[in-house]
Amino acid sequence: MLVTPASTTDRDGARRLLTTATGRFRRLARVWADGGYTGHHTDWTTQHLGLALDIVRRPSDVQGFQALPRRWVAERSFAWLLRSRRLVRDYERRTDTSEAVIRWSMIALMNRRLAARKHLRHRSLPRPAT
Repeated sequence: MLVTPASTTDRDGARRLLTTATGRFRRLARVWADGGYTGHHTDWTTQHLGLALDIVRRPSDVQGFQALPRRWVAERSFAWLLRSRRLVRDYERRTDTSEAVIRWSMIALMNRRLAARKHLRHRSLPRPAT
């Protein structure tokens, strides 16, 4: 995860993020991006990082809404984050604080899911005979 100031362009942020990600995740081989990352960015990713950058495009013959393959994963993640009231508006002045709030929000989401799964698992276990 990388949180940048609003003055950082998406392309510059993507370069920083991908450079860091390739160092941390050795098996990373393919990245999906939207149409804003075509051209030099695609070439740079391949040449400097050895990653395949796939551009997810909207089909030209489609009218109205259509969920794009792979793109919905990012949109769904943003929707989960925005369920936290603190992230609905950008109140933070520092990027490290904003990043901490995002991490806190995702930890809370995972805790809720794990608690629900544990609750369901306990309900499905057979009760001991008395």
